Amino acid sequence: MGIAKVLIVDDRPENLLTLEGLLEQPGIEIIRANSGEEALAHMLDHDFALVLLDVQMPGMDGYEVAELMRGNKKTKHIPIIFVTAEVKGKAQVFKGYESGAVDYLFKPLDAHIFQSKVGVFIELFHHKEALEQKSLELDQKLAELEELQQQLEQTNEQLLLLSITDGLTGLLNKRQFNTNFTHEWKRAYRNKSPLSLIIIDIDFFKAYNDTYGHTKGDECLIKVAQAVSETVKRDVDLSARIGGEEFAIILPDTELKGAQFVAERVRSNVEKLAIQHEGSPVSDTITVSVGTASVVPTQKEDTVSLIKAADAALYKAKGEGRNVCCTASLSC
Repeated sequence: MGIAKVLIVDDRPENLLTLEGLLEQPGIEIIRANSGEEALAHMLDHDFALVLLDVQMPGMDGYEVAELMRGNKKTKHIPIIFVTAEVKGKAQVFKGYESGAVDYLFKPLDAHIFQSKVGVFIELFHHKEALEQKSLELDQKLAELEELQQQLEQTNEQLLLLSITDGLTGLLNKRQFNTNFTHEWKRAYRNKSPLSLIIIDIDFFKAYNDTYGHTKGDECLIKVAQAVSETVKRDVDLSARIGGEEFAIILPDTELKGAQFVAERVRSNVEKLAIQHEGSPVSDTITVSVGTASVVPTQKEDTVSLIKAADAALYKAKGEGRNVCCTASLSC
């Protein structure tokens, strides 16, 4: 529990000594003022639990001090008890209350009454102090909770990203590919717009792993995935890793001719990587075979039919010697 500061204001030293004697107890710090002006000055430097204020003082009287305190944001809520020998009836008491006093004490002071009334305001001060501390602790807890919430949101975003992307290449994984492909199929069906699919397979990748090891194999997959990703330019185009060395590109609103152009760029860009491949019977560097298919979805087809067509085109590319792009119709 903190120290409660009490300001006593009186122009007569003997009255201040009397007040000090009655107030002196552990937990209370007494600040003295001999005038209204000095009292107001102290209020700029201290946070008082209570002000004991004489009414009759030369210069600025107690009523003026109280009115000035009530007009100041810092001091307007400090309790004021008028301590006075002046008794001029109810009108004078009402003036004190109108000035902002919470109580009146008349001299000579009754020690028991004085200490009881002062004790109420000291206790209120400590309650206010405890409430402010609890409020501060609550604000800190809220700030901590907000920070934890932000961390949780970041973690959820990371988990979501991990759940939809391939951990090695950063492309969409097969599960997310299937989700997005189904979504694009339904959209193309509603809009009666073309949808194209490209499937890419690294030629003789097993031989590459056998020759250079799996670490180099992973490096190769990352470079090929980057080439695939950088080939697609539109935000709506999606690239994914759908198998060990197999990739796919979904091209919404794209006819077969446009898909063939993208497919050839993929093949060419991978070839330009110039990744050495001594185990390939078709090239000294890594190459890919590419299959492409396109359709305007109707009730006669489904997503599987387009995947089968693109797979058939890929199989055809491998049959033609690899490092080539081929197309197939949905009837394949």
